Amino acid sequence: MKKINFTKMHGIGNDYIYINCLDNDIKDPSKLAIMMSSRRYSVGADGVVLICKSEVADAKMRMFNADGSEGKMCGNAIRCVGKYLYDNGITDKKSLSIETLSGIKYLELFVVNGKVDTVKVDMGLAIIDPKEIPVIASKSMINEKVIVNDKPYFITAVSMGNPHAVIFLDEIDNLNLEKIGPSFENLDLFPERVNTEFVKVIDRKTLKMRVWERGSGETHACGTGSCATVVAAILNGYCDYGENVTVKLIGGELNIVCNKDMKVFMTGKATKVYDGVYEYEDKN
Repeated sequence: MKKINFTKMHGIGNDYIYINCLDNDIKDPSKLAIMMSSRRYSVGADGVVLICKSEVADAKMRMFNADGSEGKMCGNAIRCVGKYLYDNGITDKKSLSIETLSGIKYLELFVVNGKVDTVKVDMGLAIIDPKEIPVIASKSMINEKVIVNDKPYFITAVSMGNPHAVIFLDEIDNLNLEKIGPSFENLDLFPERVNTEFVKVIDRKTLKMRVWERGSGETHACGTGSCATVVAAILNGYCDYGENVTVKLIGGELNIVCNKDMKVFMTGKATKVYDGVYEYEDKN
């Protein structure tokens, strides 16, 4: 039997299994993510995050969804990476750089009683160029009508290092995401699949959101999705540049600011649940 030490953490309910790979590598992280993420038969999580060495930043984050696919970026996970590094004494810096597949992200850690409580993340620039999202469209997709399961929806496409389809609706609580989520995730318009946000506008500074994440299904929170949602809300005239917008999710709240230059900042909690040891049979 093989053993792996891990830490279970979550960013307002978006939970991942964190593995310290600063001194060692995981041979098949995709397979491990599938094994460990099962909620009834294993540790259970939205995926697995590897904390690795970086030659260009303080550390590198690799994240794998519950289905084994590797994601480029996760806003909730990166906050927990910052907390892991500080709380475990790996760094004493309160300003960190983290390498991801969508570039280097910069974190500001807020410490309470010696432990990281909240993290502000410079999420970089929001992208609406269809080629860079990617989405098959001749121009930026803002409130464009798309037929899904014979029903019309109006989609705004945004990338925060990963693709998002944001849909504003009058009611989101009774949506059957388990039924409709896969249809959005696998739309032909999005060649790399897409995360989908279903959003109700409360007021100009408050949004309520549910999210279907590609590779994981409905999750209690999505950091990049919250950022994409605020960007889409501004583009559709619901919110304003430079204003602090609260995004309410199943797992809690995130505070998002999108400036006129399209740079986005996200602030939210990072929470440790427990440390553990995972034992599994290596059949290779």
